[in-house]
Amino acid sequence: MASQLQTAIEELVIANRIVAAEKVCDAFGHVSIRHPDDPRKFLLSRGRAPELIEAPDIMQFTLEGATAEGNGKPYIERFIHGAIYEARPDVQAVVHSHSYSVVPFSVIGEKLRPIMHVCATIGADIPVWDPEHNFGDTDLLVADMQQGRDLARALGAGTSVLMRGHGSTVAGASLREAVYAAVMLETNANLQLRAQAFGPVTFLTPGEIEKIRARQNRGKPGEGFDRAWQYWLRHAGFPTDE
Repeated sequence: MASQLQTAIEELVIANRIVAAEKVCDAFGHVSIRHPDDPRKFLLSRGRAPELIEAPDIMQFTLEGATAEGNGKPYIERFIHGAIYEARPDVQAVVHSHSYSVVPFSVIGEKLRPIMHVCATIGADIPVWDPEHNFGDTDLLVADMQQGRDLARALGAGTSVLMRGHGSTVAGASLREAVYAAVMLETNANLQLRAQAFGPVTFLTPGEIEKIRARQNRGKPGEGFDRAWQYWLRHAGFPTDE
């Protein structure tokens, strides 16, 4: 039987291919998962486009972003992942992306909020992290733990955080939940931009969001994160695992 680590690596490769196939990531962006045997480490590819990632590309890092195992040039922004895992023991996976419909909400006064029931997982309150507030003029990359921890504080206990003029980061209690949230963040942003062109939008209420998320998290067969995962597997060129 495959070890937990081997299974995690295989799932992480698939997750990267899914976010590429669903147009959440292009040449840039990355997906990580907490090490299944050591919560003080996480798994993340070397610096490659998500669509190209294979199992040998997966490296291991400490929560401070230091290489623990593997070869290759790591992503500069591995500190996004390490800082969130450090701050949130409940988080098991993180997706960082530059999805195009999401970015406008990082630079305008209008907040990104759930507009469709399947998008409730993105969270009721999605903050915008602006590095200029605490670090002045930067290249907008999260290039060290100080910036990573500042981003993690902005995320707080939530699922999603936007990054001004950059993109977004989502955190999940599982890899499938994080991938789901990242895809739905882009979906919701696209729908909200279109709806706002016609006037005021009726958003999901906090109570509706809570009830929908509770149902998703119960994970009944054929529903929620796993159902979406099976659909996206085929899009990314993998057989379904059911």
